[in-house]
Amino acid sequence: MATDQSLPGQSASSPAAITDDLATAVIHISFRHKPLIDQCQRTQQAALEEAVGLAEAINLNVVYQQNFALNKISAATLLGKGNVENIQQIVQALAIKLVVMDSVLSPVQQRNLERAWKCKVIDRTGLILEIFGARARTSEGRLQVELAALKHQRSRLVRSWTHLERQRGGFGFIGGPGETQLELDRRMIDQRIIKLEKELKNVKKMRTLHRQARQRQSMPVIALVGYTNAGKSTLFNRLTKANVFAENLLFATLDPTMRRCEILNPKTKGKQEVIFSDTVGFISNLPTQLIAAFRATLEEVCTADLILHIRDSAHHDAKAQAQDVEKILNELGIIDRQPDDAPLVVEVYNKIDLLSPEDRSILLNQVDRRSNSVAISAQNGDDIETLLKWIYDRFQNKGMFVQTVVLDNDQGAAIAWCYQQGLVLERHDNDETGQIELKLILTLPQFVYLKKLHASQ
Repeated sequence: MATDQSLPGQSASSPAAITDDLATAVIHISFRHKPLIDQCQRTQQAALEEAVGLAEAINLNVVYQQNFALNKISAATLLGKGNVENIQQIVQALAIKLVVMDSVLSPVQQRNLERAWKCKVIDRTGLILEIFGARARTSEGRLQVELAALKHQRSRLVRSWTHLERQRGGFGFIGGPGETQLELDRRMIDQRIIKLEKELKNVKKMRTLHRQARQRQSMPVIALVGYTNAGKSTLFNRLTKANVFAENLLFATLDPTMRRCEILNPKTKGKQEVIFSDTVGFISNLPTQLIAAFRATLEEVCTADLILHIRDSAHHDAKAQAQDVEKILNELGIIDRQPDDAPLVVEVYNKIDLLSPEDRSILLNQVDRRSNSVAISAQNGDDIETLLKWIYDRFQNKGMFVQTVVLDNDQGAAIAWCYQQGLVLERHDNDETGQIELKLILTLPQFVYLKKLHASQ
């Protein structure tokens, strides 16, 4: 059974268009023999819309989209012979140059479909890698994406090393003007993979050193995770006053970003310094190559003191999206290490400004009954103060005690650190002895670090 729906292509006058002349068909594949629970309760139409959104994320001109529910898989072409012939007619009629199969294709299936349809064919993994290749900005991001792309190419050996020569990003799955077809052999790919893995090991070491430095200063790390396009970067920008790229696009953020932020308690005027970490969005059926390649980045999530699971409360498939995120968090071992008294993962229901008054009221009532959830709008700032107060209370009420310390007035680094951390409750200067008495509220790790700082001066 198949349903189809035409989509208007993106205007060629769009300044962001890089493939506006590449007519594209998007085909989503589902399997009737699989239990619905394996498909995360996601409707087939929602899955197709997501696949179209992925294609449009790199400005592909989607002129045709279709859902297929299969009873069995064809080893040669995935689809049956009749479906392949029907799509061939559509490809010819609409002059389609690229077909995106929202499924996993074997190298043989991909090659056979390209021969039958006489156009380029890529699967879901290839499309996501193409998006990541176009979006990576930092050297670390490029390393991780290239590693994943090479591992994907390794079993196929029918693609070309074109991303080094093309004007835009990407990894040669789609192709474009000026593309050359220099064939990669397995030995070249293996050598490059070994080199990339060594470079990423150095990245991992550097991240470990930075993490240890933050732990010495007892600065909590708060990671923002969630389904792609749930509003993580918009919230990150509002909390930290940063300028991270945030658009209504799937995978608008790829490179991880970390920023320090001071959270103020409006009642006590106390301060808590934390580090917010914006991460790459998750998605259903995320290729295993990407999870492995981005392991160094995801370690920031694994070691975070608090994880904010940002949810798009206005999305019609929000429940299935949340299940996909929880599945990945579970694979990373995060769910297992949650303490009973202080949940590590907090659900933040975003985009409440897009809900109807009735739905918003229902959601707020549900959130009020839970201890580890908050409802906000990152776009217009609704209830952001509630979230900040929750974070402040979470860290300020855990292991804090009051301690009076005496420092010499020439110990500027230690004194400045106390003020930077927002620890000072009272201060008394002794002009005769040249000493400063500080009454501090701090945690045990902060007190240990202050003693080391004091001894070193």
